[in-house]
Amino acid sequence: MMDMVLDFGKIIIADLILSGDNALIIGMAAAGLAPELRKKAILYGMIIAAVLRIVFAVAATKLLGIPGILFVGSLLLFWVCWRLYQEIREGMDAQAEQSLLDANNPDAGYTGAPRRTLFAALISITIADVSMSLDNVLAVAAIADGNTEMLVFGLGLAIVLMAFAATLIMHLLTKFPWISWLGLIVLVYVAAEMMYRGFFDASTGLGPMLGLIDGWSLSKGH
Repeated sequence: MMDMVLDFGKIIIADLILSGDNALIIGMAAAGLAPELRKKAILYGMIIAAVLRIVFAVAATKLLGIPGILFVGSLLLFWVCWRLYQEIREGMDAQAEQSLLDANNPDAGYTGAPRRTLFAALISITIADVSMSLDNVLAVAAIADGNTEMLVFGLGLAIVLMAFAATLIMHLLTKFPWISWLGLIVLVYVAAEMMYRGFFDASTGLGPMLGLIDGWSLSKGH
């Protein structure tokens, strides 16, 4: 029971800090548009991010059971941790908060005649969202470890936070930077645990697959 509570806590923290990238990209793209196009850009951008998360979540549940994939996923998650570390040092949360405020303020950001189409902005958002949605789903799927309810909870929470509380979250992370550092520690722990299971697990580990070790049963038993 305690393990499940801790896992849900990890998912909440991961969703909170990984929502910053999406907020920054959507906010910047929208703020660069003429004011009359911004609300559509924010709405469609969030829909695109939500759809990508669902697609990647379905794929992740299938792929993480393939031998060796968990280890590769841990390397990707460590890369996410490194990128997040750089963003925290550069104050990316404050930039994301300001970009969203600009996008929702018709007198801020670009206020001239339309110089960029909504479609062009959405292309930029989609390209960036591919990487960011994958980051989020990878972290949540690693924590859930086959628990469908937990995966759905993490996916749903990420979408809700992004749709209804992005500016509030960015303000919270800007005001209390220790939350971002705590989130980074949690993600590093998740990546390390993922790498450990990805190498030593008897059924999906890279070590047993290559014949280096016999391996152990390391599933969380969800």
